[in-house]
Amino acid sequence: MDATILHADLDAFYASVEQLLDPHLRGKPIAVGGGVVLAASYEAKAFGVRGGMPGRQAKELCPQLIFVPGHYKDYSRLGDAAIRILDDYTPLVERISIDEAFADVAGTEHLFGTPAVIAQTVRRRVRDELGLPISVGVARTKHLAKIASQVAKPDGLCVVDPATELSFLHDLPVELMWGVGPATKARLGTMGVSTIGQLAAMPGRSLESLLGPAASEKLHALAFNRDPRQIDTGRRAHSAGAQSALGRKPATDAVIGPTLRHLADRIGSRLRAKAIAGRRITVRVRWSDLSAVTHAVMLDAAVSATSIITEIARELVREVLAAHPEEATISLLAISVSALEQQPALQLELSLGLGDEARRPGSRRGASRFSADRAMDKVRDRFGWEAIGYGSVVLEGRRLIPDAFRELAEKEL
Repeated sequence: MDATILHADLDAFYASVEQLLDPHLRGKPIAVGGGVVLAASYEAKAFGVRGGMPGRQAKELCPQLIFVPGHYKDYSRLGDAAIRILDDYTPLVERISIDEAFADVAGTEHLFGTPAVIAQTVRRRVRDELGLPISVGVARTKHLAKIASQVAKPDGLCVVDPATELSFLHDLPVELMWGVGPATKARLGTMGVSTIGQLAAMPGRSLESLLGPAASEKLHALAFNRDPRQIDTGRRAHSAGAQSALGRKPATDAVIGPTLRHLADRIGSRLRAKAIAGRRITVRVRWSDLSAVTHAVMLDAAVSATSIITEIARELVREVLAAHPEEATISLLAISVSALEQQPALQLELSLGLGDEARRPGSRRGASRFSADRAMDKVRDRFGWEAIGYGSVVLEGRRLIPDAFRELAEKEL
């Protein structure tokens, strides 16, 4: 099987756009954001500045750091333009975020040249037509193509020969693998595993006892580049989520309540716009040391009403805090709604006098909440998002992360 899968990833995208729009920023350490770093240029990353970091900490690491507010419409415009360049070389393009996509060029080599030539052409066009750097990885599978694009950064091309792919793969750090985050990396580190090759050599039982059966099976397969996934041009989100980086805030109701309602409002409005609801609600709480805990519940009925999502998320967060009484400071809150299903119309149900009726979408009160949300949706459709909102959210004040930035991450649903 030939290496025909491309993974194209715009480099330090938000920061690169800012340096494109203002030439005086080129070559300087910059960060998009203020209270929280939303994105950092490579010059800033050299000092240890990272996305999600509190602005004060970033400034301590890099005193000459320049903060810029962000041009969100330009991010969307330029991200779309870069993906359209890929579309010129194959109909098999799977966009996975605003600034990255997979493409399969197996059927167009006779028109445009080898995958390596196509990748180089894409890189040149993105640079010449848009003024942005982009890294491209070329490999036999999606997993390895994504890793190759990371190896190619910044602004490079990495083509992995199928004949030598395992030797290439096994020398790389384990954190480059899809699904290996800080927590999994730390667990593997306790077993002396720091490279993909060391993970591949682990006995199956040892890996399973460390990570569980599902994760161990997946990572073991990927360590040998066994990845059967094809390009999915009709890709749809399996969940709807939103998160809020808080810097460092006390874990109090005054902080948690308005934040969760704002997140639920963003998620609920997106679900209702697509006539979709979800049965599983997950929250993520990140502490001041950047470690995090997730907690979820599966519901009997799918929900999309903002108030219902808010109340369930608040209860889940309270349970997390109760289980970790030693934690008094939080740095991030997130909500995700999954197990999605179509909900073209709300199905009403008889009142049974149960205590949870306010959270049941088909109950009298649940239906009232849904109707109120739909009325707000119509006002926003006509007059804009800021035209109307929940009082606790509107009165909360300025946010560390602008809603326009959140919308870029949420636009795929």
